[in-house]
Amino acid sequence: MKNLPRILKKENYKKIKFKVTKTQHLLLKASINGIKGKFILDTGASTSCVDFSHIEWFLLEAKKSKTQASGAGATGMRTQKAVGNQLQLGNWIDPNFELVIFDLSHVNKALIEHKAKPVHGIIGADI
Repeated sequence: MKNLPRILKKENYKKIKFKVTKTQHLLLKASINGIKGKFILDTGASTSCVDFSHIEWFLLEAKKSKTQASGAGATGMRTQKAVGNQLQLGNWIDPNFELVIFDLSHVNKALIEHKAKPVHGIIGADI
């Protein structure tokens, strides 16, 4: 395991700072279209997403989507998508990133009930 950092660096993996929340989630900072936000890292989420309430905050162009989202105890949720966004995590940048937009109020409600701060979205396995 001592060689792991060297191996990951050689394979062009990037180091990203994160914090462990009171709810044991991994919290990281990311920028979308140059606007900073707080996100949960959830490799169980297939795609990265942002809450409907932050469309204007991140300068997203929301478009219709036929896809329904599910997770964290909710199913069949209406979604929108936003394509062509710049996502930045640390010094790693994806200049053409697609996000799913849906209602994350149930996630933030659970965080707040456990005395954790709400988030703008989730960074999923697509990263």
